[in-house]
Amino acid sequence: MNSDPLANLADATTLRVGINLGNILLVTGTGPDGEPEGVAPDMAAALAERLGVAVSYVTYATPGEVADAAERNEWDVGLIAIEPKRAEVIAFCDAYVEIEATYLVPAGSPCQTIDDVDQPGVRIAISDRSAYDLYLSRTLKQAELHRAQGLAGAFELFQTEKLDALAGLVPALKDNAEKVPGSRLIDGRYMSVRQAIGTRPESKALNAFTERFIAEAKESGLVGRLIDKHGVTGKLQVAS
Repeated sequence: MNSDPLANLADATTLRVGINLGNILLVTGTGPDGEPEGVAPDMAAALAERLGVAVSYVTYATPGEVADAAERNEWDVGLIAIEPKRAEVIAFCDAYVEIEATYLVPAGSPCQTIDDVDQPGVRIAISDRSAYDLYLSRTLKQAELHRAQGLAGAFELFQTEKLDALAGLVPALKDNAEKVPGSRLIDGRYMSVRQAIGTRPESKALNAFTERFIAEAKESGLVGRLIDKHGVTGKLQVAS
């Protein structure tokens, strides 16, 4: 096996990075040239710098689209959450940040615990093909998932269809709760979404290099500094 990670790049001078624009905690804005800004783009830029190459962002509206693009060889590394279904086409490195996921329920909801939501007739709004959609699709026994495009679409579906719960990431749900009088987040979590960097499975040298980079980025405090830099302190946690 060639141990040179640059040999795994489509262009040895540039790291093509698949970025999910749908996670508003990891991509918090755009720069003057339209490139994404946030913890995820900065992590990718730091990886490119470590490799000694330029960075080129390939952006997608949803994490599912990032995963789909792996098989089309549209990126060298992709930044989305670790999930078993995605791991069929992506070789994930260790997570660099994690985010708790729970439910938002409307005023008067009888649901008090995570388990209360998984009952017959309970309808849950969810962002299609998000990590927590894939997780809940495997684990829910009785409740029904109603899918929409992205976080904003799921929130709109929750409101317009008067659904029983909205599944999502805790920081985003807290923002949603401010717009729905009487609503509340259910204590606890049904999962922790672990955001990572992945490569195509055949890119073994690049994967090994990226694994080492992530370990160093967490240990050195780089990930924590990026969380502070982009104003998401308390919303993202450095992954354990």
